[in-house]
Formats: sequence, C-alpha cells, structure tokens
Amino acid sequence: MTPSEIKDRILSGDTRALARAATLIENQPAAARELLKLLAASTGRALTVGITGPPGAGKSTLAGALTAALRQQGKKVGVLAIDPSSSVSQGALLGDRIRMQEHYSDPGVFIRSVATRGQLGGLAACTHDLALLLDAAGFEVILIETVGVGQDEVDVAAMADITLVVLVPGHGDDVQAIKAGLMEIADIFVINKADLPGVERLEQEIRTMQSLAEAGERNRSALVRRVVATERKGIDELMTEILKTRPPGGADSQSAASRLVGTPGVAIDHLGIAVSSIDDALAFYRDQLGMPLAQRETVLDEHVHVAMFPAGGPRIELLEPSDPSSTIARFLEKRGAGLHHIALRVGDLAATVERLRSAGARILNEPRPGAGGHIYVFVHPQSTDGVLLELIQQ
Repeated sequence: MTPSEIKDRILSGDTRALARAATLIENQPAAARELLKLLAASTGRALTVGITGPPGAGKSTLAGALTAALRQQGKKVGVLAIDPSSSVSQGALLGDRIRMQEHYSDPGVFIRSVATRGQLGGLAACTHDLALLLDAAGFEVILIETVGVGQDEVDVAAMADITLVVLVPGHGDDVQAIKAGLMEIADIFVINKADLPGVERLEQEIRTMQSLAEAGERNRSALVRRVVATERKGIDELMTEILKTRPPGGADSQSAASRLVGTPGVAIDHLGIAVSSIDDALAFYRDQLGMPLAQRETVLDEHVHVAMFPAGGPRIELLEPSDPSSTIARFLEKRGAGLHHIALRVGDLAATVERLRSAGARILNEPRPGAGGHIYVFVHPQSTDGVLLELIQQ
C-alpha cells in the first residue's frame, strides 16, 4: 500500500493498518517519514500523559487503572509502554504488561510495548512519532510509561502535556536520592500503594522538597495525590486533576507556536550552546573562527557563566555552569555539550506570553532579567516541537 492509502485506512479506524504503521515507525523510521507528513494535519488533538518513576512504583498498574477510568468516560486511549530491550532480539521485554491484558480486546484501546534499543532517557527513539500516529488515529488520551530505571528518565517531560511521577511509601530516602532527576519534572506526584505504612512520611518529604525548591521550578507547585492503583482507589480523583491541569491536546500549543513564528518583529537573538568550559571553548570561537568576545558575565539566578559572540545579526551564547546543581550542569551531564536553546526577540514579551498561555503553550518561568539585563521567558519544548525556546523582550 502507498503511504496515502495507509493514511486513509488509519483515519478510517483500521486497527490493523495502525499496527503496521507503528511497526514501520519502529523499524524503518526513514520510510515512515512520508506517512507521518500525510498524517500531520490530523494531529494536535490528543492529551499526552507521561508516567514515570522508580522501579516497583506500580507505573503499569497505574496506567491500566487510568485506562479503565478513561474508557468509562468513553475516551479512546493509546498506551505506549517503553521497555528495556532484549539483548538477544532487541525487542521489548513485556514483563508486567500482562497486568493490562484486560484492555487488549477493547477496540477503544491501543497498547504498544516499545523497546528502548539502547536509547537513554527512559523513552525509545520512536516514541514521539508513535504518539503522533496515535494522535492522528483519533486516540484522545495517550499514556506514555517510561522504562523505570532510575533518576534520568526525564525526556518524557518534553513530550507529555502532563507528567506523573509515581512514588511508593517504604523506600526510605528515595525522595532525596532521585530529586535531581525525576522529582523536578512532576506536574503531579502520585503516591501509589497509599495503603502501605509510611505514606504520611513520603508525602511530607515531597512537601518539604517543594518548599525548598527555587521560585519558578516546575515541581514547586506540583500536586500530590494518593492512589491504590490495584484497587483503583483515588483514580477518579486523579483523572479529574489530569484532565483539568492541561488543555486536552496539543493543537492549541502547536497553533500558538506557529502563530508566534509569524508574529511581526520576531527575530533570532542568539543560539545558546552549553559548554563545560568557556575558557576551553574560546580556543575555537575566538582563536580559530576569529569571533570577537563581546560580553562575559555570570547570571547568579541561573547559576551560569555566559559569553556572547556577535555572529552577524544574531549571537552565539556560550553557557558554562557555575554550580553543579544548575540546569546547564544537568544538561551537560545528560546530553553533553551542544545546542541548549534558541532565543527569539519579540516586540511585546508580556503580550506574547499572555497569548501563548491562553493558547495552551507551556511557559516555564515568569519574565525575569538574564544575561545583559534582557527580560526573558522559556517555552517548554513540548510546545515548540522539541526545541527549548527563549523569548526575549526586544
């Protein structure tokens, strides 16, 4: 079948065509590009929910309980369960996915176990494309369950409209142990197995961590909800919070980003590049390329050293962490040196932020001064098709 014929079958509700398209995306991503382009116009309607947390927290059970609750509301649900790869076949190890077997015969549910194939960050490389496929196929809510290997599973936050971090009582100092990773991406902390001893202590640890968070950090205002997923206690209340915390689907966010690009007066200000050492980077940018160093300073609030190089109209901004707990330090640890963000100048930052927020885009901070004294905000990559975007008052 041609990509156009596959698209038509998917949009008509053909589950077999959907499964074949998912296999194509997993195994032949280049060949799937044309199909995804054809489906693009039908995306932007689904609510994407990330489910992450340490091993044993009950993420699969929670995903199953949420699926059941959503189906009772008549919503079509897609589930992407990310699993470690088999060392033999490179396929997904299904493990406790059997707990979701009650939903496999439901035509309103599509479940796909996806192998990481060595990909770090808790997701598979094809996860984003599979989510777009399910979105186009008319699934109203897409649940993405990460591998469950530890504190570095933060990639899901860049893809999901809302991220659930699942924790369980009785794991001692787990909150302190993982707060540098998972604890910073939560929109809702879900305390599962809340009938076990230690639930009060765990919730208090979360509240304490939130009270110590710096202003503007994402988990500072995250909700905390208790559930017993095996008995589906607290699931309806959690579902209510999920559905009201984020707009139902990314269409508004996508249109907001597209409207921003067409806004008069928008121009590229700089490209932010994370480096381990500005002094070492000078050997390339200044000494080899001959770019003049126009500005160098430390932004205390961001815990970062900054060096600016004019590059025609826009600039190159080198970012070196001044503190090991800074955002740039975590970026370097996870991804290594490289492009961190793109900065755009806008004529009226306040109006732009208000417009984007009303359209559903995720703004990560309130306007505040940065390097050179300019006022800026960051827009979450989920609203910009995967790029961290900085908006600067012109």
